[in-house]
Amino acid sequence: MRVSSRAALAMIVAIGSLATAGCSNEPAAPGSAGRFDADVAFLRQHTDVILLADPSSSAQVVVAPAYQGRVMTSTVGGSDAPSFGWLGRDAIRSGRRQPHMNVFGGEDRFWLGPEGGQYALYFKPNSLFDLAHWQVPDPIDWDKWNVAASSATSAQFQKRMSLLNYAGTRLDIDVDRTIRLLPAADVAAHLGGAPGGSVRVVAFESSNTVTNVGARWQPASGLVSVWILGMFSPSPATTIVLPFTPGPESALGPIVNDAYFGKVPADRLVVRDSAVFFRGDGQYRSKIGLSPSRALDIAGSYDAAERALTLVQYTRPAGATAYVNSMWETQREPYKGDVINSYNDGPPAPGQPPLGPFYELETSSPALSLEPGQKYTHVHRTFHLAGPEAELDRIARATLKVGLEELTGVISSSTPAASSGRR
Repeated sequence: MRVSSRAALAMIVAIGSLATAGCSNEPAAPGSAGRFDADVAFLRQHTDVILLADPSSSAQVVVAPAYQGRVMTSTVGGSDAPSFGWLGRDAIRSGRRQPHMNVFGGEDRFWLGPEGGQYALYFKPNSLFDLAHWQVPDPIDWDKWNVAASSATSAQFQKRMSLLNYAGTRLDIDVDRTIRLLPAADVAAHLGGAPGGSVRVVAFESSNTVTNVGARWQPASGLVSVWILGMFSPSPATTIVLPFTPGPESALGPIVNDAYFGKVPADRLVVRDSAVFFRGDGQYRSKIGLSPSRALDIAGSYDAAERALTLVQYTRPAGATAYVNSMWETQREPYKGDVINSYNDGPPAPGQPPLGPFYELETSSPALSLEPGQKYTHVHRTFHLAGPEAELDRIARATLKVGLEELTGVISSSTPAASSGRR
């Protein structure tokens, strides 16, 4: 999703100061921020949680109904019990509603697009496209979602919402969201083979169904998309990889969109024959995205220090080309947005604290043109795998088509650029 550089800078600066208004977010150990048990204990001090656990392994996932049924964090278990999700501890601790956005964090949260543009959901009709007027809608930012059902390994949430877009179109939506901890058989099926006995795994998916319970959704009055975002703990040893469809730009367009906050420096973004590599160190604010002609149905990251491989899969309908555009402006092409994105947090300006820091992997559904009563389901699936490098290398090659040597070496030889704040 795309926003203008100036507006995004103002947004991050302001939200960052909100996030640090009380106590600052504590620094995290690389790849294992706070460790899982400590994170769960912290969450339980401030909200009710649902803990999903696999009886056949040590994998666990913690979900928060009050935070729109988002997955807050997860672990593969073991003596160290790493915690993979980034938590917005200040927003959680405060218990107070914040202007613009409540930065609760979490590694799978439900949003809707578009953010900006003439069909924006985050700006009221006739308002300016600036931070003062930007507001995440309550149903996906502050409201508690109803728990429809839960079991040892799944939790189902429901929410009815009525949103008004920038064009003045009323959008009435039922959302049904199920979080499911995946058993070993499902993990093997989705990865194309079992990870191996020496690899610890936690895998979960969110199945997000939106139903049009109002008037027909039409391109001329504004379509919506399901937008799932995951916030993860960064580290200096983390590299993000977005595989893409190779081919000439004359036929498929640019390989990567790196203009969200200004062009990403070459020591932070490397494009190879069939994959884009991007730093996930939480030290330089930047964002990239792949268009429908380039995006595949998988992305990932690898933390070499923790020997932790993260994979994200999602619903990628064949032939879908219309995706919402979230640029904070009146757009010439409102349905030419990106399919998959990655964001790396960092200081927005000299002397300013980062929002997290964290890094994100984001996926979107196509722009949804739904008749009354029609529904669409977007599935977003997350895997964390920890173990010997040889085993993780095999998995990375099978899924991402990239080995760990390339994943860790393609960017690590460069010295990271410090955040200049000039965006």
